[in-house]
Amino acid sequence: MRLTTGPFLCLGVLAAVGTGAADGSATGANVIPTASGPLVIHPIEHATFVMEWNGTTVAVDPVGGAEAFEGFPQADLILITDIHGDHLSGETVAALASASTTVIAPAAVAEKLPDGEWAQLHVLANGASSTWRGVTIEAVPMYNLDPERQGFHPKGRGNGYLLTLGGTRVYISGDTEGIPEMRALEDIDVAFVCMNLPYTMDVTAAADAVLEFKPKIVFPYHYRGKDGMSDLDRFAALVAKNPAIDVRVLAWY
Repeated sequence: MRLTTGPFLCLGVLAAVGTGAADGSATGANVIPTASGPLVIHPIEHATFVMEWNGTTVAVDPVGGAEAFEGFPQADLILITDIHGDHLSGETVAALASASTTVIAPAAVAEKLPDGEWAQLHVLANGASSTWRGVTIEAVPMYNLDPERQGFHPKGRGNGYLLTLGGTRVYISGDTEGIPEMRALEDIDVAFVCMNLPYTMDVTAAADAVLEFKPKIVFPYHYRGKDGMSDLDRFAALVAKNPAIDVRVLAWY
């Protein structure tokens, strides 16, 4: 296990840590080389982040209003995982979208979105997939297993996502526990894995799932819970059972 801590990234700052080249070579905790150029991760807060890749801007669970994304281009693609306020803000989606933006969301989210200027709204159910500008997007289930937590995230309502960009497979967990569908994932290059109680799972459960599906790189995210921050040092120490997994910590808070 390699633990990499990314430096602080101010909201809306576009300068990435490290550099990218046309051949896909890149350096920096938040920069991932792909066959079609670097994938650059910009954490905004909690579950919200921006990915820039191959001339496109992808916003994941955009909340916080337009000011949280000041300096970024309008989004080409918006992915929304669930209906809760830390994942869904109709006002923020409307502010980031343009007439050429595609929004992908589960049905429960689509029902809550206001009328917008985006070009397309694709509703994906768990297990469905779509292709956007050569990027394959698969909707992965996300839900709670513990009976006491199932009310937070019932099975079938929200989506995690698995994106394939430039041959690189990126998994975004959304709000979930270490469900069988997560554990069955294969050939994952980059994973964003949640860990906060009481809403999702603790670091022990998250690490156990990560050790099973073995992503090359894992970014802990969505790790502030009811009683404060999750223990990322413990998460990294548990994942260290597999030294091939690179744990990368970015400034989400």
